[in-house]
Amino acid sequence: MDALRLRLGPVVEWAIAAAFLAGTVAVASLILQEFRVPRPLAPVARTEVESTPAAVPTRAVSVPVLPFQDGKEVRIGDTAAAVAARLGRAAESGRQDVDRGRLGERLTRYYEYAGFRFILVFEPFERNGEPRVGAIYLP
Repeated sequence: MDALRLRLGPVVEWAIAAAFLAGTVAVASLILQEFRVPRPLAPVARTEVESTPAAVPTRAVSVPVLPFQDGKEVRIGDTAAAVAARLGRAAESGRQDVDRGRLGERLTRYYEYAGFRFILVFEPFERNGEPRVGAIYLP
């Protein structure tokens, strides 16, 4: 019986080593496959409204952030009050349109600030929520 153990001992050790090596190769191939397959990036914030308001020109370009040379900026998700405090009421060009959005009233306002003309679309991000910048358009 001891002679059988002495002969089977190395065989069992080699079988365990081969199983460990096969597992290591399988994990390494899964890791390499993750690096090779391109994955789409998930957006951090909403970058555009579900449907473009009719008041926005057809060739307008949507941007997630609009920085200005004086250090101020407008971002998607900013509240209407924060935009008014940051840019001032003088930046509003006076034209605004109201239509129905998915979660409530959607307001499209036209602005001119620091030599830029742009359009902000304010809409609630949740039911009965405060209007926030849902889209920024450059005409």
